[in-house]
Amino acid sequence: MSDNPNDKYDVVLDHEYDGIQELNNPLPMWWLWTFFGTIIFAFIYWIHYSVGGGMSLDGHLQAQLQQIEEQKQLEAKNQPQKNEADLETLPKNAAVVAQGNKVFQMNCANCHGDKGQGGIGPNLTDNYWIHGDGKMTSVMATIKDGVLEKGMPSWGPIFKPEEIEALAAFVVNLRGSNPANAKAPQGEDKGS
Repeated sequence: MSDNPNDKYDVVLDHEYDGIQELNNPLPMWWLWTFFGTIIFAFIYWIHYSVGGGMSLDGHLQAQLQQIEEQKQLEAKNQPQKNEADLETLPKNAAVVAQGNKVFQMNCANCHGDKGQGGIGPNLTDNYWIHGDGKMTSVMATIKDGVLEKGMPSWGPIFKPEEIEALAAFVVNLRGSNPANAKAPQGEDKGS
């Protein structure tokens, strides 16, 4: 036993084992309240998510993905739809073509060459098209959706609609430029 009469925790219990006496030293109250609090929290948490119908992590993910999809649909619905006649004026707009050239040089030149002459990707300066007919709408669709089996990524989630339009205008503007070391024609001849 302790020599200090104020030490209330050093109480010798009435049994011993191998000459060792057991002392009664209870845990501090703050530790006990924390322990009991975690047990209560765990029970409430279990009730909420197992019995009470609380949304699981998968449920939260699905709800957020659905919200993103609804937002995309709303944005697509609010986008003014342009027809081929509206889009055909874009390759004549120097500012749009310059913006498209900038996007092309940063993202597309690695595969299609800096002048569209082809490399890993097809030649964009001739009248032959593997995908689509070479019109603005089909060029935009190819840029937006990509051609994964040929190695072209889908740029739709990355580029803004204006950037896709500008890039398509630049690509359509490349037709007939005949750069040096152009790749041989691929696809079908769609004329000009």
